[in-house]
Amino acid sequence: MLKRVIPFAHHLIEQAVQPGDCVVDATCGNGHDTVMLSRATGDLGKVYAFDIQAEAIENTKKRLADESITNVELIHDSHDRIGYYIDQTENQQIGAAIFNLGYLPGSDKSVITKPNHTIDAIQQIIDRLKLGGLIVCVVYHGHPGGKEEKDALLEYVKQLDQKIFNCISYGFINQKNNPPFVIAIEKKSDRLN
Repeated sequence: MLKRVIPFAHHLIEQAVQPGDCVVDATCGNGHDTVMLSRATGDLGKVYAFDIQAEAIENTKKRLADESITNVELIHDSHDRIGYYIDQTENQQIGAAIFNLGYLPGSDKSVITKPNHTIDAIQQIIDRLKLGGLIVCVVYHGHPGGKEEKDALLEYVKQLDQKIFNCISYGFINQKNNPPFVIAIEKKSDRLN
């Protein structure tokens, strides 16, 4: 009955996303989340999929072609540059975003997400997040640098105003070897009451 972390993350996103939404895959990796986001937002929606590794962009491009998906813009850049690609002045609100933190599976394990880039990207998304919108982070932290990112992210999320955001952590606490877990941030209000 308890969902594994990736199915749980996808379930949350699918509940938040509406057809036609603008959404973000902040770490497109091998394209699994990008495909899920594309299906959730439909043909009228837009998916911005970021990755700093050319291999990830190519893997995702192939997966999208295999699935005949055309509503995705692949961006070979760091997710902390979201604001450069999603212009706030156009009033383009984000319905949801997903991050898989750590490194690209089957790739160079020294190329990892960094706490300052991740938190900066989350803040840029928060600034553009629609009411009811959601940010989901799947936190892999069993690699060098992972604990630092996990700790910084948890500290950042804990300080988000509870009048504006609901924040949860979901994971299996009886598993060995630093099991991944989910952090979700839901925007429940536009202003302080």
